[in-house]
Amino acid sequence: MTPPVRKAPTAESDPQDGGRIVLRGLWTLDHASEIGAALRGAPDGVATLDASGVERLDSLGVLQLLRFADRRKLDFSAIRFHDDHHALVAAIEDVHDDRPKGKREYGFAAALGRLGYAMHDNGKEIVALVSFLGEALVKLGRTVVQPRRFRLTSTVHHMEQVGLDAVPLVALLSFLVGAVIAFLGAQILADFGATIFVVELVSIAFLREFGVLLTAILLAGRTASAFTAQIGAMVSREEVDAIRTLGLDPMDLLVLPRIIALLVMLPLLTFIAMIAGLLGGLSVGVFSLDIPPQAYLARMQEQMELRHFIIGMAKAPVFALVIGLIGCLEGLQVKGTAQSVGERTTSSVVQTISLVIVMDAIAAIWFMHMGW
Repeated sequence: MTPPVRKAPTAESDPQDGGRIVLRGLWTLDHASEIGAALRGAPDGVATLDASGVERLDSLGVLQLLRFADRRKLDFSAIRFHDDHHALVAAIEDVHDDRPKGKREYGFAAALGRLGYAMHDNGKEIVALVSFLGEALVKLGRTVVQPRRFRLTSTVHHMEQVGLDAVPLVALLSFLVGAVIAFLGAQILADFGATIFVVELVSIAFLREFGVLLTAILLAGRTASAFTAQIGAMVSREEVDAIRTLGLDPMDLLVLPRIIALLVMLPLLTFIAMIAGLLGGLSVGVFSLDIPPQAYLARMQEQMELRHFIIGMAKAPVFALVIGLIGCLEGLQVKGTAQSVGERTTSSVVQTISLVIVMDAIAAIWFMHMGW
């Protein structure tokens, strides 16, 4: 008995349904050119593809059909395959568009295009952050109304990681920066015989700016990256999907405990950084500038105003909210791969540090014009 003659791939419109294309024949690598010709000849307005009558199908045929669906803006569910081909389609569907990127183009038009894409992506990030802020505030208000939703154990755990574990690093760096500022200020002020003004320089700098700014930058690199990596790993392992399946809210379990921990601990760390910075300036004044500690402390008490301390501490909760929101949001945006976790972690650190510095500069200019 002679085997049946197999036909070349065809794509014909259904006479009874103009939006339905019926596929027949061999959709394999041997007929690649004929497959392309058949799909190019498909009429406009295609709604469904019926591939259940295809005699043989390989990976090339599946890729061609999936990419045809992409070009025609068709959902993959609009393609009907034979039951024997479902396993092959499922294996290829996730990677059907992972083609190598084209060679990078140079020139003014290409640079302008990349700038446009970057601005568009940054705009989407800003909208996502504002939306995430609104959701976090709503869920925080719900937690106040329903205290049983508050996760005390998780919050205390993150307070230890965010706050207590960071105290040595924050104190050491703030002490050293305070000493450096005192050294540099003394070298310049000595030319005018005004070395004693190092007291005001170090005190005002740390109470208003450096204390909160150094603390926020350290936590942006240390804590925001940790939040993104932790939540991103949970997303890649589908643990966040499991939380939703159990009827729980990831905001209550993952986001709010981290944000509350930052809101509590960052002001305390800022206070520690201020004290350490002042001690750094005091040590330089005593051991290098021959200023008695009693005279240094007395001048600091006489010249310093409470408003400098209040201005510095007022920035801490705002920076804490920014660090927590960006760190958690970037973690929830992980796509499920190790590369995505790394990219989002890097993005969270860059965004938090940049936004903290920008907000601090805007606040400094505003307070200066207000006379505070």
